[in-house]
Amino acid sequence: MASFNPVAPPTTAVPIRRPPRIWKFWGTCLWGLFVFAGMFAGQLAVVGWFMLRRDGPIDIAAAIHVVGGGLTISLSVIMGLPAVLAALWIAIRVSRTPFAEYLALRWTSWKDLLIGVGALAVLVAGWDLLSRATGREIQPGFMGEVLKSAQADGALWLLVIAFCIAAPMSEEFFARGFLYRGWSASFLRPTGAIVLSSLAWTALHLQYDWFFFGEVFSIGLLLGYLRYRSNSTWLTVVVHGVNNLAATLQTIWIASSS
Repeated sequence: MASFNPVAPPTTAVPIRRPPRIWKFWGTCLWGLFVFAGMFAGQLAVVGWFMLRRDGPIDIAAAIHVVGGGLTISLSVIMGLPAVLAALWIAIRVSRTPFAEYLALRWTSWKDLLIGVGALAVLVAGWDLLSRATGREIQPGFMGEVLKSAQADGALWLLVIAFCIAAPMSEEFFARGFLYRGWSASFLRPTGAIVLSSLAWTALHLQYDWFFFGEVFSIGLLLGYLRYRSNSTWLTVVVHGVNNLAATLQTIWIASSS
């Protein structure tokens, strides 16, 4: 019998595994909305918690007061990070691609880091000169108000963690990690993915006016280029964090000297 033939042993069925995939344009759009909803839910949970702990009636005025608090903003940004990570894990898990590989969570060279920080310094300096030339403040009023509120709540250190660590990680994993990866593999190619992911990232900063929208968008283009050049999202996280740290220190300096 064939089953006893040592030359031709019986074969066993090998399960067929579907290969990993990268979400293309529409898949990235839909899963991107899912990740954004996760971020929003994580941040809203903090606001809801503060609202429930607050004495007095729960109305629009109370909500505006709570949302504008430095402690609330700091904790909501920090809580947005695990929410984004969880939503990204689900979206990437379905694609069957390793999490770190999908988001390009790999380190890059010191040369790329120096280029990124140097380019950021030149870009921000250019926007600061334009602000002075047009008679505008070099920092949005939103930053100063949040800083004062955080200082009053004794939460300045939380604000620094939120703006310089949590926000860069959650936003870069989302924009330059997930969105760029999928859109660059679609008909948009890298150039279109850099532009569209920068627009999506800019839309997250609704607290600013049109002038600072322009600055945020230009920084997004730089971060997108760095992501393309280095194939490293960690690089954009670090450069983003350096930008936010410099902006925070500048706001503290302006507040202390005024």
